[in-house]
Amino acid sequence: MSKRNSQAAKTAARERLRIEREREAKRAKVKRQIIVACSIVGVLAIAGGIGYAVVQANKPGYWEAAKDDKLVKPAHTSGENGTTVVIGKDSAKKTLVMYEDPRCPVCAQFEQTVGSTVAKDVEDGKFKIQYVGATFLDNSLTGEGSKNALSALGAALNVSTDAFMEYKTALYSTKWHPEENDDKFKDDAYLIKVANTVDALKNNKEFQQAVKDGTYDKWALEMSAKFDDSGVTGTPTLKMDGKALTGSDGKTAPMTVAEFTTAIDAALKA
Repeated sequence: MSKRNSQAAKTAARERLRIEREREAKRAKVKRQIIVACSIVGVLAIAGGIGYAVVQANKPGYWEAAKDDKLVKPAHTSGENGTTVVIGKDSAKKTLVMYEDPRCPVCAQFEQTVGSTVAKDVEDGKFKIQYVGATFLDNSLTGEGSKNALSALGAALNVSTDAFMEYKTALYSTKWHPEENDDKFKDDAYLIKVANTVDALKNNKEFQQAVKDGTYDKWALEMSAKFDDSGVTGTPTLKMDGKALTGSDGKTAPMTVAEFTTAIDAALKA
C-alpha cells in the first residue's frame, strides 16, 4: 500500500470519527434538553399537585357548603326555620321535649326500651312531644351520619308525623342502629333501606329522591343549631316545663319504663 493511500485512509477514518463524535454530541445535547424539560414539567406537576391539594383542603366541605343552600322546611313543622317539630294531640296540655342525636347509642337504648311507652302516651293524649335533633357526634366521632340521618328524618316528616316517628324508631332499632364509631348513616342507600321497613316510606319515590338530593340538609343544620343553642350538653335529654326528667340517679334520662313512668307522672302533676 502506498503512503498516499495509507494517509488518505487515515484522513477518511479521522473524518468519520469526527462526524460520529458530532452526532454523539448532538444526541447527548438533545437528551440533556429532554431531561431538563421533563424535570421542569415534573416540578410544575408536583407544584400543581400541591397547589391542587391545598385548594381542595381549603375548599368548604359538603356540609359546610350546605349552610348556603336554600332552606326547605318539611311539612308538619313550625317556628323559625321550621325547627319546631311537635307531635301529638292538640288536647294534650303539656309537651315533652326530646333531644336526640341519630348516632347516639344511649338514645338507641332509650328508644328500644322506652320508645314504645312514649309513643303510646302520645297516642293516648297524655302529652305531646317536641323533637330536637342533634348532630354533635359527627364532630366528636368524625363523620356525617348524624346530619345525614337528621336530613332523612326531615324527609320522613314531610310525608307524615307517623312516618317520622316510625322511621325514627327503625333507625334506633337493634337491627339497624350502627355502633357509634361506624358512620353507616352517611350512606343514603342505607337510610333508604331502613326506610323501606316503614309502610309509609316503603318504595316512596318522593321520600327517596329527597334523601338522595339532600333536600332537607339545610334544615338538618338549622335543627342542629337549635340544639346547640339550647344549652343541653348530652343526649338523650328529656324536659318538661323546662325541667329535666331523670332516672333513679337523678342525673341522666330515665332508661327503663318504670323510671320513665315515675318521672313523667311527676312532671305531668307539677
